[in-house]
Amino acid sequence: MRVLFLNPTGQTGGAETALVEMLAGLREAQPSWPLTLLIASDGPLADRARTLGVSVLVLPFPAALAAVGEWGRRGGFWPRLQLAASLARAAWPTHAYLRRLRREMARLAPNIVHTNGLKMHVLGAWARPRDAAVVWHVHDYVGSRPLTARLLRRAAPACAAVIANSESVAADVRGVCGPGPTVHAIWNAVDLDRFSPHGPKLDLDSLAGLPPLGGVVRVGLLATFARWKGHQTFLRALGALPPSMAVRGYVIGGPVYDTAGSQVSIEELRAEADALGLGSRVGFTGFVQNPAPAIRALDVVVHASTEPEPFGLVIAEAMACGRAVIVSEAGGAAELVVPGVDAVTHRPGDAAELADRIGKLVTDAAARQRLGLAGRAAAERSFGRGRMTSALLKVYRDLATSPGSPEWPSGPARQTVDTSLQG
Repeated sequence: MRVLFLNPTGQTGGAETALVEMLAGLREAQPSWPLTLLIASDGPLADRARTLGVSVLVLPFPAALAAVGEWGRRGGFWPRLQLAASLARAAWPTHAYLRRLRREMARLAPNIVHTNGLKMHVLGAWARPRDAAVVWHVHDYVGSRPLTARLLRRAAPACAAVIANSESVAADVRGVCGPGPTVHAIWNAVDLDRFSPHGPKLDLDSLAGLPPLGGVVRVGLLATFARWKGHQTFLRALGALPPSMAVRGYVIGGPVYDTAGSQVSIEELRAEADALGLGSRVGFTGFVQNPAPAIRALDVVVHASTEPEPFGLVIAEAMACGRAVIVSEAGGAAELVVPGVDAVTHRPGDAAELADRIGKLVTDAAARQRLGLAGRAAAERSFGRGRMTSALLKVYRDLATSPGSPEWPSGPARQTVDTSLQG
């Protein structure tokens, strides 16, 4: 079974981290399968895929196509006009890119085209070889984006199946695509050995350029700089805590995508922290290549998304590391935890409530320990790589045995798949 994965970036955001776990799981379960990753920009994702024995092809997006994005332009006449202008600029470069993509896909002759990212969903459906089955792996809500929803609805007849990273996202996709492709909700996986309570820790103070400080509870938000990730809410919550409280906050992460208007800048966040008078009570580490040591360096991990979170990979990673987690309770993130048992929750965008949750955990070490232990146990039950891989292989198998689908390989590969799926 030849599987081609399409991803719009070589950087490593949450969707890309989930993709790496998926590639690792497939490589373990099906070592003989040719797996290829085509990405639209070079970056650390390419190296991580190659270490798994996955072939990597970089086919860069033209700048005009890379800059098209709908999130930061929703609502109002001017944002719609800006989006229309960016689409007009990208029309011919996209057409040229599509021809190149179609040639590469024909050369690779995949049985499955597994797309990861909204632009690649549409491009993959348009460029797919006739005998390949297209699988969209949807990590975001699409119903609230009129242009994206319209494009996916039109491309849906070329899509054989959709994988959504939560039941919440699955419901949203069904509302957009209607009775077309079958939608499967499959949670992302976490490497439970890498994300473990035991292992090295980063020196967050050094990374942030802060003086060392002992005797404090370290509270951090790990996220890309997407505007809806709640960085301002986190900073305002820290600003609402008493200055005498023994706590230091950390903003861990940086920009990932090229889309204009959809990301905050480090300058914006530093200005917000200065306006709140946080001073050395908060640090900005920048992007960290390996998040596990950063999570272990924290006592409390905050998830502060202001919009419904499709999944919330950092939640699963922090639970696997045995850390107390505070979760913005909406969307797919709400599916991952049991409030008061393995995590604490707060209303999205409510800085005062988030400050209350942080303050209580800062002053209650026993609660932090209890939540951490319960979170690790939940991660072992729900976020293991084997669970995700078995569900994914079942989707592939169903496509390969459906009428008009590419032929399922015979011999040892077929036997391996069947064995892995029994039970």
